[in-house]
Amino acid sequence: MKSLFSPEAYSEIKQRIDQVESNKPPQWGKMNAAQMIHHCQKPLEVALQKTTVKKPNIFMGLIMKSFKRMLYNDKPWKQNLPTAKEFIVTDTKDFEKEKTQLISLLEEFNKKDESVTLPPHPIFGNFTNEQWGKMQYKHLDHHLRQFGV
Repeated sequence: MKSLFSPEAYSEIKQRIDQVESNKPPQWGKMNAAQMIHHCQKPLEVALQKTTVKKPNIFMGLIMKSFKRMLYNDKPWKQNLPTAKEFIVTDTKDFEKEKTQLISLLEEFNKKDESVTLPPHPIFGNFTNEQWGKMQYKHLDHHLRQFGV
């Protein structure tokens, strides 16, 4: 799986974000393009400690950790997977504003390197920077494919 810490993958994702059309309907799911762009900011904000998600109870935490590897392995995510309630977007969003914010977060995340220890994920626990980079790439790739880019 590609990583957002790779210059090539980082550049690719930025180019694909620029190709998202504000009025194009999704190939699956309920979010429009502006909502998707806003949603894609949330995992980056978690990694950058700008937001968090509620920690699951012990039982759910064990279940969630069993899915941890699928977050950064080489298999694309399936369509319509559940997401954290804090990441669900149903209100109206300004496409251009959200796109600018996503690019800004993407740039901030990309500036982290192996010398900067990223925080544990509130649900899934510790990730190496390589795993964080792969997970972030995989999430963005999933939603960009949702909109055909």
